[in-house]
Amino acid sequence: MAEILEKVGRIHTSSGSAWKRTQKWGEAYRQAEEKERSAAEQVEMRYGVVAPEEQGAKRMGVAMDGSMIQICEEGWKEVKVGCVFEVDQEKALDEVTGEEVEVGRAVDNSYTAYWGGPEVFGQKVWAEAKRRGWQKAADTQALGDGAVWIWNLVAEHFYDSEQAVDWFHAKQHWCAAGQTLYGEGTPKLHGGLNEQETRLFQGHAEDIAALLRREAQQTPSLQEELSPEAGYFENNKRRMNYMDLRMQGWVIGSGMVESGGKQFKHRMAGPGMQWSRTGAERMLPIRSAILSGRFDQIWQKLYNSPQN
Repeated sequence: MAEILEKVGRIHTSSGSAWKRTQKWGEAYRQAEEKERSAAEQVEMRYGVVAPEEQGAKRMGVAMDGSMIQICEEGWKEVKVGCVFEVDQEKALDEVTGEEVEVGRAVDNSYTAYWGGPEVFGQKVWAEAKRRGWQKAADTQALGDGAVWIWNLVAEHFYDSEQAVDWFHAKQHWCAAGQTLYGEGTPKLHGGLNEQETRLFQGHAEDIAALLRREAQQTPSLQEELSPEAGYFENNKRRMNYMDLRMQGWVIGSGMVESGGKQFKHRMAGPGMQWSRTGAERMLPIRSAILSGRFDQIWQKLYNSPQN
């Protein structure tokens, strides 16, 4: 933090006093976030739904995930991280077919984070999306893993967006289920995993759910492990049409928000690192501004720094 104050704010400070300044300016950044959230709500009340002729050509997306930090005397707690991005196209090798295709990728990422319940976090993500021009985007999408709280927030704030469960999370769930189903290290495992992974990519999550549920019923000893996985695919089947999503140019992996979560964790969950509630709440908006490339922009407003 001392290095940032030196570079951006031209404030010379010792490492010992950096934390005090972080507390002061972290609170200022938090209040700035609240003002942006309030302003976004006022814009929605004033203008309502954007007319088709006012919409732009860009496509946008939002992704949400959770990361863990340690709070003094409370243990590990989840920090919810949201990422708003634009969807661009790039050429890449399709990992299933091996052919060169155009795939969607997330660009111009911005982040928000909140330590607390999903209701306020959802409002913060929605405010950031509106600040970025979400309501004027041509099309939008929402990405996440299978966490229920994520899809509840999508239903509340991003209900008209294309929804997708992260492809790599879906593969991990199938891999775990397949090892239970076929037996780890057995001859059937490799072929069974590949066959059903291809079907999963093609949009047949419902068939995979039926397979797991049938096997759970026929083999009671596997029911405890297979039934939750069957429910995962059944509950998210409409968000798992990966081949169609890929062909339409959408992003199918939530690496952008997972990377953001790792950046928050790297700064706030180092070896032996613990936070007070107040300290964590004041550091998160600073970290969000840095990862979003907005630290200096907000700093100038808060500190009244002269223009370069």
